[in-house]
Amino acid sequence: MALAAAGAHQVLRPTPTYLSSAIIVLKPPVTGNQPNQLTNLQPPLAAVSYAAVQQLQSPAGAGELRAAGVDGTYRLIPRNSGTSVTPSYLIPSLQIQAEKSGPDAADAAVRKIIELYTKHVTDLQSQQGIPDAARMSITLLVPPNAVAQSGTKSRGLAGLALLAVVGGVPAALWTDQLLARGSRRASS
Repeated sequence: MALAAAGAHQVLRPTPTYLSSAIIVLKPPVTGNQPNQLTNLQPPLAAVSYAAVQQLQSPAGAGELRAAGVDGTYRLIPRNSGTSVTPSYLIPSLQIQAEKSGPDAADAAVRKIIELYTKHVTDLQSQQGIPDAARMSITLLVPPNAVAQSGTKSRGLAGLALLAVVGGVPAALWTDQLLARGSRRASS
């Protein structure tokens, strides 16, 4: 009962968390015959973007993010921008999310992830010796915006009640058997 009461207090007064989310897109360079970068999107751009995401999701990348001050829960989600007209993953956009206890901290974590993603894409191009004029660029489509996360209290309480019954009944039966054995030993 005490554990259920403590759990109910946590369900009714949860620790506030904020989810910040931003969307970026990797664009090809502007060329003379393609002045609009968005008309020159090719599937290899999505592959380059995904390679940078994999670098950040590796153990070394996680260490790099921790060193930059990004800890807790964060996600890098390649977005499926395909439609019935364009194939899937043609537009290399990436949704970046971070959960923190405050809105400013969540937004700062997302900005830091974007900064490190940009660094990885730039480093990849530098390693290949691509001239500055022919480099891909990163554009922020949706800036970081933190929103308070709130769960459904009634669902949380229902789940807690179920756990209390499932855990409480066996605990009561076990305690009853233990006490009955102790009283039988004392009487004999």
